Amino acid sequence: MTDYLEVSTATATQTEAVALAESVVAARLAGNAQVIGPVVSVFWHLGERGTGQEWRLLLYTTAGRYQALEAHLLEHHPWDNPQITATSIVAGSTACLKWLRQSVDDDPTP
Repeated sequence: MTDYLEVSTATATQTEAVALAESVVAARLAGNAQVIGPVVSVFWHLGERGTGQEWRLLLYTTAGRYQALEAHLLEHHPWDNPQITATSIVAGSTACLKWLRQSVDDDPTP
């Protein structure tokens, strides 16, 4: 089942996260998106430790759509070097994964 991925990134505002989610789903690069937040992040940036509030964006897609999804995120993300990571979905209900695959299919007609 490693054909399915949960991809995450974060933005500074809820508005940015929702806009990014809408653009990704509209482009059929993810079947759905969840915006979670605010969350507190602790990080290193430009050699200094920082703490900030962010909005986490989770995107659900297939391995075959990942490269296009990553390219879209890099082009449309408000940050120059956003964290983008993908985690394999190792199990899921058959109906859900079928829906996910159909949702990101280039030709969604049955």
